[in-house]
Amino acid sequence: MIQVNDLHKKFGKNQVLQGLDLSIDNGGIFAVLGPNGSGKTTLIKSILGMVIPNKGDISVQGNRVKTKWKYRKEINYLPQIANFPGNLKVKELISMIMDLRQKPVDAEKLIAQFNLEPHLNKKLATLSGGTKQKVNIVLAFMFDSPLYILDEPTTGLDPNALIQLKQLLDQEKKNGKMILITSHILQFVEEVADEVIYLLEGKIYFKGSIADLRKKTGKDNFEHAIAAIASQSND
Repeated sequence: MIQVNDLHKKFGKNQVLQGLDLSIDNGGIFAVLGPNGSGKTTLIKSILGMVIPNKGDISVQGNRVKTKWKYRKEINYLPQIANFPGNLKVKELISMIMDLRQKPVDAEKLIAQFNLEPHLNKKLATLSGGTKQKVNIVLAFMFDSPLYILDEPTTGLDPNALIQLKQLLDQEKKNGKMILITSHILQFVEEVADEVIYLLEGKIYFKGSIADLRKKTGKDNFEHAIAAIASQSND
């Protein structure tokens, strides 16, 4: 479903992506990991068509990102920072996104699942960071799409909301969806991810299951296995 070939991207003199190749063909949850500045967000935004690479090619569901922009209609995206217009009420924002996307929605179930009913008439500027993130999640999941791209989805979530997010991800995976996630919370990644993609300095140093990662590094502990890959990458 996602094919990335020889992707290069520079911002000024900073080479962020360096000949990156990536192929993801099946459903499941894929975690893109790496330290700050490794190229995770640039890769995601390139797939979304928000960043134009200097070189290389990307296809999503057989559609070349450069020439067939309508592929974006089949992606649900959760940005890292929920930067909503502060003067809008929660229900107004949800209604506006429904009108913009013109797709079947399942908002009411999600609103109940994340306990947002008491906040629907509140202005977004008055909400806590965790509540804004719940709104962010509802907006990302209320449309049925084959591909979800979630940039740090756990940010600000309380324990109950985190449980609800995990259940939501599991259900969408069972429905055959592909879910691409970035996260710095390794415990969360270990619990939900089918495969890990480790980036460093714009290159992929590992792609495979957590079991494969443990076997490759000889580390049973997931955090230690990630640290071992990072150490090998720096050698």
